[in-house]
Amino acid sequence: MGTPTRRKSHLLLLLLASGAVPPPTAWSSARGSPATFGPVFEDQPLGLLFPEESTEEKVTLACRARASPPATYRWKMNGTEMKLVPGSRHQLVGGNLVIMNPTKAQDAGVYQCLASNPVGTIVSREAVLRFGFLQEFSKEERDPVKTHEGWGVMLPCNPPAHYPGLSYRWLLNEFPNFIPTDGRHFVSQTTGNLYIARTNASDLGNYSCLATSHMDFSTKSVFSKFAQLNLAAEDTRLFAPSIKARFPAETYALVGQQVTLECFAFGNPVPQIKWRKVDGSLSPQWATAEPTLQIPSVAFEDEGTYECEAENSKGRDTVQGRIIVQAQPEWLKVISDMEADIGSNLRWGCAAAGKPRPTVRWLRNGEPLTSQNRVEVLAGDLRFSKLSLEDSGMYQCVAENKHGTIYTSAELAVQALAPDFRLNPVKRLIPAARGGEIVIPCQPRAAPKAVVLWSKGTEILVNSSRVTVTPDGTLIIRNISRSDEGKYTCFAENFMGKANSTGILSVRDATKITLAPSSADVNLGDSLTLQCHASHDPTMDLTFIWTLDDFPIDVDKPGGHYRRASVKETVGDLTILNAQLRHGGKYTCMAQTVVDSASKEATVLVRGPPGPPGGVVVRNIGDTTVQLSWSRGFDNHSPIAKYTLQARTPPAGKWKQVRTNPANIEGNAETAQVLGLTPWMDYEFRVLASNILGTGEPSGPSSKIRTKEAAPSVAPSGLSGGGGAPGELIVNWTYKNGDGFGYLLSFRRQGSTTWQTARVPGADARHFVYSNDSVQPYTPFEVKIRSYNRRGDGPESLTTLVHSAEEEPRVAPTKVWAKGVSSSEMNVTWEPVQQDMNGILLGYEIRYWKAGDKEAAADRVRTAGLDTSARVTGLHPNTKYHVTVRAYNRAGTGPASPSANATTMKPPPQRPPGNISWTFSSSSLSIKWDPVVPLRNESAVTGYKMLYQNDLHPTPTLHLTSKNWIEIAVPEDIGHALVQIRTTGPGGDGIPAEVHIVRNGGAVSPPNLIPQETPQSARPRDETQTSTFLGLRIGPNPGQRTPLLPRGAARLDPDIALDDSLGAPATYAG
Repeated sequence: MGTPTRRKSHLLLLLLASGAVPPPTAWSSARGSPATFGPVFEDQPLGLLFPEESTEEKVTLACRARASPPATYRWKMNGTEMKLVPGSRHQLVGGNLVIMNPTKAQDAGVYQCLASNPVGTIVSREAVLRFGFLQEFSKEERDPVKTHEGWGVMLPCNPPAHYPGLSYRWLLNEFPNFIPTDGRHFVSQTTGNLYIARTNASDLGNYSCLATSHMDFSTKSVFSKFAQLNLAAEDTRLFAPSIKARFPAETYALVGQQVTLECFAFGNPVPQIKWRKVDGSLSPQWATAEPTLQIPSVAFEDEGTYECEAENSKGRDTVQGRIIVQAQPEWLKVISDMEADIGSNLRWGCAAAGKPRPTVRWLRNGEPLTSQNRVEVLAGDLRFSKLSLEDSGMYQCVAENKHGTIYTSAELAVQALAPDFRLNPVKRLIPAARGGEIVIPCQPRAAPKAVVLWSKGTEILVNSSRVTVTPDGTLIIRNISRSDEGKYTCFAENFMGKANSTGILSVRDATKITLAPSSADVNLGDSLTLQCHASHDPTMDLTFIWTLDDFPIDVDKPGGHYRRASVKETVGDLTILNAQLRHGGKYTCMAQTVVDSASKEATVLVRGPPGPPGGVVVRNIGDTTVQLSWSRGFDNHSPIAKYTLQARTPPAGKWKQVRTNPANIEGNAETAQVLGLTPWMDYEFRVLASNILGTGEPSGPSSKIRTKEAAPSVAPSGLSGGGGAPGELIVNWTYKNGDGFGYLLSFRRQGSTTWQTARVPGADARHFVYSNDSVQPYTPFEVKIRSYNRRGDGPESLTTLVHSAEEEPRVAPTKVWAKGVSSSEMNVTWEPVQQDMNGILLGYEIRYWKAGDKEAAADRVRTAGLDTSARVTGLHPNTKYHVTVRAYNRAGTGPASPSANATTMKPPPQRPPGNISWTFSSSSLSIKWDPVVPLRNESAVTGYKMLYQNDLHPTPTLHLTSKNWIEIAVPEDIGHALVQIRTTGPGGDGIPAEVHIVRNGGAVSPPNLIPQETPQSARPRDETQTSTFLGLRIGPNPGQRTPLLPRGAARLDPDIALDDSLGAPATYAG
């Protein structure tokens, strides 16, 4: 440790030890306290356009600032402070200025709000209060306007006095017959004048100009007197365009504003308008044929010279003008609140952009600031030398040009503060590693900056080879040993006072890596563990941090590839799971305590399939071959063994491997020839590289190419046909691609020796129709096809048999018989027709209709095969039907059979079994119910069906009985069961009643069931309800008005067992 060298240091220590140094004094500045701050605007006044004729009684200009203490407010009008007297027309409400009964003479002008508190004052942006008005048109009658029909004409609007600008429309004869905006008419929004490029008879009439003013509070419109347009005899001559509505030679616009240029010409024919930018390109969205060029949000790049051209068949006329784009000031750099030490120097800067270039000035507490004494104002720079407390306050940088003024505000707080360690004391306990380095900061709060000294005990420290006190007061001790332990004190002093802070340095054992990670190779997808063990001071906690190429590894990421060992504190092994190529690199294991750290590195190399080749280029394009070249991709640490080439036909073709020369492309190759391509076909190619570890990602596709044309080498495929109108032979095939492609189709009747040939031009042709009235229906033809192009004919396909168009069957089915089998179904049978030579019989069509209806209203069903019977469902109960049957093929249906009649059964009873009750014995369940008596319009009841399911066997069983009771065997240990009971008879199945039975505890019933005392009973279910029968959904049956149990075994779920042991055997229609 260093030796004391300065007596002053000894004196300082003695003073501190004796308590002679006073405690830190309170800091002082313009702020007064840390909670004090100057005004910051939250709401500023906005410019306002107030209609002179408005019924509003007041105008409010907003102003609100955040400040502590709260701000007070003043207002300026045209640069002069306003006297705001209570009860006057000008009222201060909070910070807002309220002007009662505003008038242009008294209140039009520029307003600014000033917000003040003890810290300082700031000035708001300027807000201009303007008064808008629109007077009436002159009451004098307007003179008629005369011209020849076919000439152009301008009708002046001559709008009345107004502010601000107006929008214009024109009326013809009466309201609301407005003049349309088209190529022949144009209303200037600059002057209000109406232009007609070429008049015609429809333009005769009386015209009135409508001017509209849009202001903040209202919209007002006024009409001019009507002016009559009279047309003399038509002049049919043609004449060249003459531009009458011209835009100015210079148009000034601000960035972001909409710019409109107007251009309209007289002429016969009506001229066409074209716009262009002379010194640049015009955006396509603005290059219209309209008489106005509108740029909705102009930018600097839109500045330039624009030309309007009016053209017709007789000539052209042009006008040019320049758009000059300027901009309001915009901040590039603003000032922000600043704290600075007393006696220090300060440079504050702001910068703004705009066109013209803005000038910059400064305000202090709302007043102009100029260079004087210690303050220097240089445009955007404000410089202070040797700051004093009176420099504290509110400052504003103001940038302005002719288009506007902007403000940026900030507070300057000059501080004078004795050293104070209360916020940043020296750490009380300072652990350090033996042999390592410790950095102890000394950062008291002080203004001006304090002079710092360090001591160990009573010994003042001076710089040496091991000890350094930096200019900012930080103490650094290197190569630490046990002898460095002890109390270290930082002494701080400025002209405001003195302070000190002490910490105790404790020396700990150094952290060391005892087992370092080793570099390793791993294959893609394998796992690897990097070992890392460390020793450390036992009084400290040890943590391990792993990095890959100096980036931290998140070992806790869900689903990640890294895992950390958690055997004990001194083990920090890292496991890499399912290693990917990106996991290769430099791994660093860092063992760290709060006082020091140690680290070791290892390199992991991940071997994998090659990366994608690059730069696939196609050269030497032939009709069936191309030459591919590519550049090598990454081998990923395993030599490339071979390449594979693939091709596809865009846009949606699949990638397929292609033949190459050489057949096997070695890993050092970068070019190969592709063989076996189709002529005149679009292709894309890609390359894949392989090594011992697999095949890598493919390269990107090459640019699309087209092979050269050649005589076709393959016959068209998909040769087929059939269908069409009588006397037609239709042949279809799959078309080929190619320039100048066509097809040669040969066909002949089967058995004939003479071929007919048809030439079908066009590569995309895909069918041919041969029409001949002598061709009989369904005549077999032998057909073959070849393709051709400019290079020659291709090979011929194999011969295929194709039939000419079919004809409807000529014979009707016989012995048609129909019978109703339920209230909604009937069975129909018939004798089949014989296959004839007109085509292939596909099936039969059944037509049925109610007695009394016309056959045209018949419903139709078709069989899907050659069955000679069918069941028709969805019929009305107790209804007579007429039935016919027809044979059909692809050409249509044949003649109808003689009709048969059938009557459906009466519907089943519409009431479910009632008063259901049940009793349990040890091994059986007895259920009984009241018999259901059918009404006169209902079918007879021949028995009952019961669907039963319990909690032990999820498969329901169906029981039949002809009585109104049933007994079934049940297991002794069932807890509950579900039962449905319904009638059955000739008309079908009736509505079910459903009960839920609990063996020991009464009935647990559905919401619409009522449990009763033993013997238990239940009311029937609502007939429209659909329920789930312990996993089996039961509800309304298709074709029935009421829900039915399954009608027969063929319609039940295959897992439902049928138990008819308690009743007579029954049969069920499928």
